[in-house]
Amino acid sequence: MFYNIKLMKTLYYECFSGISGDMNLGAMIDLGIDKDYLIGELGKLNLDGWEIRIEKDQRHGITGTKVTVVMTTEEKKHRHLSDINNIIEKSDLDPDIKTVALQIFRKVAEAESTVHDIPLEKVHFHEVGAVDSIIDIAGAAICYVKMGIKEIIVSPIELGSGSVKCAHGLFPVPAPATAEILKHIPVHMGGVDFEATTPTGAAILSALGTRFESKMNMKIQRTGYGIGQRNNPELPNLLRVYLGEYAVAEGGGHLSYLIESNIDDMNPEMYENLVNKLFDAGAADVFLTNIIMKRSRPGIKVSIICHAGIIETIKEVLFRESTTLGLRIIPFDKHTVSRSADKIDTPYGPVTVKYAYHNNKLISAKPEISECMALSEKNKLPLGEVYNNIIAIIHGAGK
Repeated sequence: MFYNIKLMKTLYYECFSGISGDMNLGAMIDLGIDKDYLIGELGKLNLDGWEIRIEKDQRHGITGTKVTVVMTTEEKKHRHLSDINNIIEKSDLDPDIKTVALQIFRKVAEAESTVHDIPLEKVHFHEVGAVDSIIDIAGAAICYVKMGIKEIIVSPIELGSGSVKCAHGLFPVPAPATAEILKHIPVHMGGVDFEATTPTGAAILSALGTRFESKMNMKIQRTGYGIGQRNNPELPNLLRVYLGEYAVAEGGGHLSYLIESNIDDMNPEMYENLVNKLFDAGAADVFLTNIIMKRSRPGIKVSIICHAGIIETIKEVLFRESTTLGLRIIPFDKHTVSRSADKIDTPYGPVTVKYAYHNNKLISAKPEISECMALSEKNKLPLGEVYNNIIAIIHGAGK
């Protein structure tokens, strides 16, 4: 018997004509985000000088939603990351939305820092620091949190071709920041003759995407189309996003990331706090390894496994809660068996049993050890006796 596989609320981004911030907002509204709710939430940014135009439009006969952020006053100032952080942090948005928005902005800041070889705090946001881009990114965070998305799968991303005018001059597509943001993510070029993917669009996908692949294996519930500003005569300028449920299939590989940092100057008493904070941030696993560092100093290698969407959050925890000055980020394919859990009754009390399956066959069944410990204390019996008897009950029940 094949036991249940967890279904996760999932978005699949099909970026055959790229992605921009306004195309993303259009697709989210097309998927069911209430436009009045979105506008009301965006008003919590307390920014003046803008309005949003939302309308139905078509590309190649396909109807979707077109979003245009219209500036009502001229903006001349460029913003630093600290300015963006101030706007977001001082807004009245929900804390979860703030976290996601800042995560996306940091993607752009880190790319600009690398491209221009300057410290993060000295990065000038040009196009992405303008109010319309702030609206696009905050809007993406609002929609993401409102929809309760657990998984975002992204197809290879069309970058376009030709050239694009940036604050620093004319550049070939993709813009330097876009190319940096999309490192380790599958892309292709030349499908259209303009900039198909903007830094804002790239940052949204890089920050929130959990898997990057062509294959879509999900139960589709709705399809949304975000209309681009251009009307391309050949390929329709659309972002197509599917909303559905994705089954966490055993043995299915998906892209994960290993984040590592070597530390030789931290009080050992502080590692428990660091590990706890990393798990709280959403890490799939955290482990510590004894190593010998330069000058034969004993040290600790901190290793974290996570998906792409929380890399920035993990980095923030590492830099805030440890003494590290740097880290490594390594993409890899992660393969797992399918798992489920169920409560069973025992003579000692109810306990959670965790099941693992491979090729539709049960390969492991064991009780949650922390609950066994609590039951051993409650019943004043040795832990080994409680644990072994529960194991016998599990297998005797034919699980």
